Amino acid sequence: MALKCGIVGLPNVGKSTLFNCLSNAKAQAANFPFCTIEPNVGTITVPDERLNALADLINPQRIVPTTIEIVDIAGLVKGASKGEGLGNKFLANIRETDAIIHVLRCFDDPNVVHVDGSVDPVRDKEIIDIELQLKDLEAVEARIAKVQRAANSGDSAAKKIYDYLMRIKTALEQGKSARTCPPETEDEEKLNGELQLLTAKPVLYLCNVEEASVATGNQHVEKVRVAVKDENAEVLVIGAAIESDIAELETFEERQMFLSDLGLDEPGVSKLIKAAYRLLNLQTYFTAGEKEVRAWTIHKGYTAPQAAGVIHTDFEKGFIRAEVIKFNDFINFKSEAAVKDAGKLSVEGKEYIVQDGDVMHFRFNV
Repeated sequence: MALKCGIVGLPNVGKSTLFNCLSNAKAQAANFPFCTIEPNVGTITVPDERLNALADLINPQRIVPTTIEIVDIAGLVKGASKGEGLGNKFLANIRETDAIIHVLRCFDDPNVVHVDGSVDPVRDKEIIDIELQLKDLEAVEARIAKVQRAANSGDSAAKKIYDYLMRIKTALEQGKSARTCPPETEDEEKLNGELQLLTAKPVLYLCNVEEASVATGNQHVEKVRVAVKDENAEVLVIGAAIESDIAELETFEERQMFLSDLGLDEPGVSKLIKAAYRLLNLQTYFTAGEKEVRAWTIHKGYTAPQAAGVIHTDFEKGFIRAEVIKFNDFINFKSEAAVKDAGKLSVEGKEYIVQDGDVMHFRFNV
């Protein structure tokens, strides 16, 4: 399941440094705007302690974690919706992502220039919000022009679409994002998918701070929290420069010692990856055998056949049943055979909704 999170923000807020920490792909990091022009794409592993726990019990030939793609997108400036800077390219790149990680500069450093001359993360956030909203407003107004005549002539289906578009238009004109007007019907859901509005995408705000504020945050972070309190969006605090230092340490023990000195229990990038996973409304199930222990990414709410289809479309087409073991049962009884003996293996049909952490084996016939 190829899912992408786009890292966005004004120039020089730490996007490329963060991307370098997340991915083996190295984005150029420099102290001037538009350092990143082409979007850098990196495939990153989703940290999941459960995968390692299963592997410790089974000792498979290989372990395959699940992944998410992270896209480092060029910095935005005022006027991007009208093509200023790298505006059109930037907006097109965002449109191709499933969710947005919005990096905000929450550190003071005279050696790192700010494109607007001062550090104000709330202002920076609003600059990007406005540009995305203006671009969305163009798309919504264009669609309204197409359906307005049919809606006014008494076409009930067109009238419903028109009303939904007007709700979004009103919100955008009020400086709100399209995500504040979620679709309420199947037709609205379909239209939402067609429009691919930038501000309808789920967003995670990432406050990039200096070393002293990694564990506790600072006044800039608090201002961000207040500004986004009504958006139902998560706020994470991370020090991109510190994460870069952690990423260069060679051993797990060295990294843990470094984290301990900072008062942290895990790297910020691990928290970020997990948060991105939640942002995309994803969950994990596992397949486990001697050849391979593997994590699979699915959307929450997937049925057993849909989950099987992530492995191969034939699995979904020919689905017969799924044998399911709860993760905790597998860990407690230490083997599939012991789970079966304890009567903890369930056989599920096509209506079964897969739960996060299920260990599954599919029966199918093509």
